Amino acid sequence: MENHQGHVVVLPYPSQGHINPLLQFAKRLASKGVKATLATTSYTVKSICVHNIGVESISDGFDQSGFAQAANEETFLQSFKANGSRTLSQILNKFQDSEFPVTCVVYDSFLPWALDVAKEHGIFGATFFTNSATVCSVVCHVHHGLLYLPFKPEDMPLLIPGLPPLNLLDLPSMLQKPDSYPAYLKMKLNQYSNLDKADWIFGNTFQALEGEAAKGVAKLWPAKLIGPMVPSAYLDGQIKGDKGYGASLWKPLREECFEWLETKAPKSVVYVSFGSMVTLTAKQMEEFALGLKESGVNFLWVVRKTELCKLPCEIIDSVKEKGLLVTWCNQLEALAHEATGCFVTHCGWNSILEGLSLGVPMVAVPKWADQMTNAKFVEEIWEVGVRAKEDGDGIVRKGEFVGCLKEVMEGKRSKEIQKNSRKWRELAKKEISEGGSSDKCITEFVEHLVRANQTGEAKTFQNGKD
Repeated sequence: MENHQGHVVVLPYPSQGHINPLLQFAKRLASKGVKATLATTSYTVKSICVHNIGVESISDGFDQSGFAQAANEETFLQSFKANGSRTLSQILNKFQDSEFPVTCVVYDSFLPWALDVAKEHGIFGATFFTNSATVCSVVCHVHHGLLYLPFKPEDMPLLIPGLPPLNLLDLPSMLQKPDSYPAYLKMKLNQYSNLDKADWIFGNTFQALEGEAAKGVAKLWPAKLIGPMVPSAYLDGQIKGDKGYGASLWKPLREECFEWLETKAPKSVVYVSFGSMVTLTAKQMEEFALGLKESGVNFLWVVRKTELCKLPCEIIDSVKEKGLLVTWCNQLEALAHEATGCFVTHCGWNSILEGLSLGVPMVAVPKWADQMTNAKFVEEIWEVGVRAKEDGDGIVRKGEFVGCLKEVMEGKRSKEIQKNSRKWRELAKKEISEGGSSDKCITEFVEHLVRANQTGEAKTFQNGKD
């Protein structure tokens, strides 16, 4: 558009699971007439290719290989704060005297220093949370001293307003064992450090899904629910041609996957993917492979190149009759294909939202972080799947895995699970469509930006209100 009403710079944490939803939000804003620019690190900038979205490079201090260059998480985050603050400021200065000066910085909640930069430049700052409202509520309560770590058996179950009772195994891994992930826990808690200064707070979830969770923590975390941030083609169709996120740190093997899917009957394929970061042991890989073979289902299994070596050649050969192993795949298109009837997932929040939005029943195999909490909701609250249980050694055994696949694909609960999956798909579509609660929140944000742009007022809005 030529007559942009406001200019938003969107700043994600530089990993696939964070770039995707923030880039999708940028597309939503652009579709409503806002000029949107994605600011991402030098290492990830080359992976971005989206029509109608500007792209600018910032530095995390490790411009050649990103996080892989850093000694540890703490070193990376400190470097990103120092270098990111400096280079984000340069971007804001670059646009200051242009036709479209920046009105607002929408920043990943992992990067609270971006709000300080925005305020130094006298512009709005909005934080974007990429976790569920449930996880945000739990961590927020810890940050504010309403819950204390480490949790003790007598603390269980946790009773938090708006949430179902949560036992220790339902909590994010860094809260179960705080000493195991100190840098990650610190980063999660730090999301709330200057939240009271943010002009808006956004959560990538939707009212029908987590409205009660958000309401229960609204005094501490007054978020606008604007999700699901899934490409428009799979939901409302408001953004023309929006079939993918527009960012891929890996090259999808699209043709191989979908030529294979085309040969399979409707709802007969199990799609298996553990995301871009989860690492499985060789034993766990073997148990999954043997389980897939024994179940007799057709399956499309995404195994990253770094993980493929964990599978013995004889196992790979033995599963070829019913399955296809690929190093990467376009997950959205795989889930949307009529042949796909089940999604075996690590329960990352983006994958959960994609599964819900596309109405695909799930087998939950959580490994760390917020995945534990998401898995509980998949099985017990939303009832769209089952959770595979680990044994005493932390392994999901073949028999357990086969039982979960059969339960979702053909068991007593399969019809109810499928019915619930269709229900959540329709609700997700309704919320993000024109007039839905998520769409209204985005529209209200845009209207604030338009009004501020027209009046030239420098006053701050708190959480989207004057």
